[in-house]
Amino acid sequence: MIDFKTMFFLAMLSGMIMFTGSFFGQSGLIIALLVSLIVNSISYFFSDKIVLSMYRAKILNETEMPEIQRTVMELAKGMNLPKPRVAIISINTPNAFATGRNPENSVVALTTGIINLLSENELKGVIAHELAHIKNRDTLVSVIAAVMASVITYMGFFLRYALFSGRRDKNSAGAMLMAFIAPISATLIRLAISRNREFSADKTGATACKNPEYLASALEKIHSNVQKFPMVNGNPATSHLFIVNPFSARNMLSLFSTHPPVEERLKMLRNMEKQKH
Repeated sequence: MIDFKTMFFLAMLSGMIMFTGSFFGQSGLIIALLVSLIVNSISYFFSDKIVLSMYRAKILNETEMPEIQRTVMELAKGMNLPKPRVAIISINTPNAFATGRNPENSVVALTTGIINLLSENELKGVIAHELAHIKNRDTLVSVIAAVMASVITYMGFFLRYALFSGRRDKNSAGAMLMAFIAPISATLIRLAISRNREFSADKTGATACKNPEYLASALEKIHSNVQKFPMVNGNPATSHLFIVNPFSARNMLSLFSTHPPVEERLKMLRNMEKQKH
């Protein structure tokens, strides 16, 4: 489910494409669109295999870790989803992510660290959050946002090249401004979409597991552990996949973060719990 805020951000990206494209002929816009579609289509269809391989995740068969398999199956059934495969990543950093281009090809990956750290109920909250990403088609949303942002970034590159190679009027203040501002703005909007999808997954997951405190307590433990022992081996480009950014992000400006502040997520979840009573 795509909420109003995400639709608004996507509309902003669409508007930026049209405005930035006004500085080009039709051919420049088409080239940027084709390049971004090719790159992001590859990402869409193969990113799950790439990221699982990157973290050496092991796909479990249905008889392994039966308690976790049962939790995934029950939550997926309650959310009207096919049961995703379960993968285990042998690292001590507690974290989790979901991947796959659609619900029929989805995987929920859990680290050994998160399994050892969390209680059964807290782990249920985490799994519900990851299933919410699958239910809300967040992989598709992120690819759409990435395509749009990539188009703007490529157009900014082409525009800078044209300006500095003398192929355009170097006194064009509007073109110069768009060449530098548009790619940054597109990135900020894409990150805002990522943060909004985390909030949405928190809400959907908390509702699915019928107790927002399960997820809130899990987020507190994961965040505290990551702050003390951030992931060392891994690619920061994958940080948006995880339930909490596994890399050190204490000094990162919120505008450039893939996740909303944990404090805001906890506040929202505990307000949900209060409203229940």
